[in-house]
Amino acid sequence: MSNKESKRDKKRDHEKGEVDKPARLGRKKYEKELARLHVELVKLQQWVLHKGLKVCIVFEGRDGAGKGGTIKAITERVSPRVFRVVALPAPTDREKSQMYLQRYVKHFPAAGEVAIFDRSWYNRAGVERVMGFCTDEQADSFLDAVPLVERAMVDSNIILLKYWLEVSPQEQQRRLESREEDGRKTWKLSPMDLKSYDRWDDYSRARDEMFKATDTSWAPWYVARAEDKKKLRLNLISHLLQHVPYKDLPQEKVKLGKREIGKYKAMDYPFRYIPEPF
Repeated sequence: MSNKESKRDKKRDHEKGEVDKPARLGRKKYEKELARLHVELVKLQQWVLHKGLKVCIVFEGRDGAGKGGTIKAITERVSPRVFRVVALPAPTDREKSQMYLQRYVKHFPAAGEVAIFDRSWYNRAGVERVMGFCTDEQADSFLDAVPLVERAMVDSNIILLKYWLEVSPQEQQRRLESREEDGRKTWKLSPMDLKSYDRWDDYSRARDEMFKATDTSWAPWYVARAEDKKKLRLNLISHLLQHVPYKDLPQEKVKLGKREIGKYKAMDYPFRYIPEPF
């Protein structure tokens, strides 16, 4: 069997969920590795500010693939003024009348920013096409045009990284079912998710057409296996750090000095303290 045939068979098995799942990563090891990567992300943040870099990261994938959790893992220890998450709602009537990419362009990064798109302009190639929110002609036109737009982004010194999170149908089903009863997750199970649930093959076809048209040398797609959310986060952050060159900038050591307390006597005011049931 050739290497190409082997890869094709593995992809087919993954689509059906017929893959041997390695052991899940333990929480203790995960938290240790994540803490180490968070330190590196802070170094990256300082370098982005220092050099005025413009970084744009696109997250795409099926419902339940782990996009939100991965983005949270990236951003939880860095500044939201540098690492800016863009998660746009459904377009307004005014935005629907605009050029399709117009509402996304204004969120592209300026110098010293990392813009993270939790879903992106690729909605047109995915959910809009599959669920009938655009015509096939509109989707095809988008796929023809977007490589040129992304070339312009790269030519303007934007570091563009595009990630597709790949999950099996069995694991997706398990995650979506967990949202039915968990009060922390019910908001994630939208009416659109319910309508999309039985369109697995349609989404696979749309994904493949998207990759064929937009996986370019200047803006390639990177696929991250998402069966194990902990491994996904660590692998993707590691890849991100490898693809945005940065250096560890020397920083002055921060040390708190002495302070004087007691020169002012606080007033006896009836502050409204919140109840403390815990």
